Amino acid sequence: MQVIAALRFLYRFTLGRPEMVPKIPYPRGKRRHPVVLSTQEVVRWLKAIPNLKHRTVGLVLYGAVLRISEALALELSDIDSERMVITVRHGKGDADRQVTLSEMLLKALRAYWRAYEPPSCLFRGKDSKKPPTVSTIQRALKAARHRAGIRKKTSAHTLRHSYATHLLEAGTDLRVIQTLLGHSSLRTTASYTHVTTGLLRATRSPLDAVSAELLDAE
Repeated sequence: MQVIAALRFLYRFTLGRPEMVPKIPYPRGKRRHPVVLSTQEVVRWLKAIPNLKHRTVGLVLYGAVLRISEALALELSDIDSERMVITVRHGKGDADRQVTLSEMLLKALRAYWRAYEPPSCLFRGKDSKKPPTVSTIQRALKAARHRAGIRKKTSAHTLRHSYATHLLEAGTDLRVIQTLLGHSSLRTTASYTHVTTGLLRATRSPLDAVSAELLDAE
């Protein structure tokens, strides 16, 4: 990295050849696969959150495949129980989208509403007019992870990664997952194909199709 920086400096300032700088790109960082939990681990993690509000945020993160900022920005009016969709406003890139509202998530949201009766903002923090902070939810999730005995390094985003992976393993079309995640590029969504162990296990090796003939040849 330091060598590349030195070369770019050399051409830009010392040699006066700035047109050469784009031809000396920095090496791409190693792309790491996201941490993904099994459905059983997700259940253990969410059940280990004692606070109903924080647990409901976790259910929304997983059940509606939202980013934490999107979940905390939800309004009551964004929950459409007639059409069974949740409207996500001002997501990444300031784009709006709609995601599926499952029966179980709707049931959990109704239980949460009966307990807290939020006026407009779905999740309220200490300031009744504002949602909890991102750090508050992250701390609650981290503590619950330890209580659940999950050793994988997780964050709120892990629930989103896990949901997308579980959908893909269930055979959901990649473009549908792209829409739910709010990805502008299918290439970003395709990164989940690297962690779908269920699909890997379900893929039959071509060797199996010819193995009988090979064994007979012996």
